[in-house]
Amino acid sequence: MFYPATFNLDPKDQCYIVSFKDIPEALTQGYSFEEAKEMAQDALITAMEFYFEENRSVPLPSIANDSEHLIALPASVWVKVLLLNTMLEQHVSQSDLAKKLGKSRQEMQRIINLNHSTKIDTMADALACLGKSLNISLK
Repeated sequence: MFYPATFNLDPKDQCYIVSFKDIPEALTQGYSFEEAKEMAQDALITAMEFYFEENRSVPLPSIANDSEHLIALPASVWVKVLLLNTMLEQHVSQSDLAKKLGKSRQEMQRIINLNHSTKIDTMADALACLGKSLNISLK
């Protein structure tokens, strides 16, 4: 998944300031366009952690306009965002989902943790417990 980002060159500091209209917590900068682009993905992932810590729904990406650049959110993070949003929409707690999956509370915390690698099959199973199916396609 891709989030649109705005890159503004700051004439005073000669750096690119990057912001996301959908994820206002994600702000960063870089002294070259390429550095700013790399930092943008890091800032986006870090901002996602705030949503998870606060148990808030993550805004989905909007359509980019011509002046914006698309920043990829890694698939491993994206699937966890989809899981969090679905849990919140359905008012399902981590404990409830852990019971449905036959997992311990600690295992469930790792599944939801953005910094923990989780098998894609586990994510698909978690989404299936919520009535969703994970579909992967190539474009």
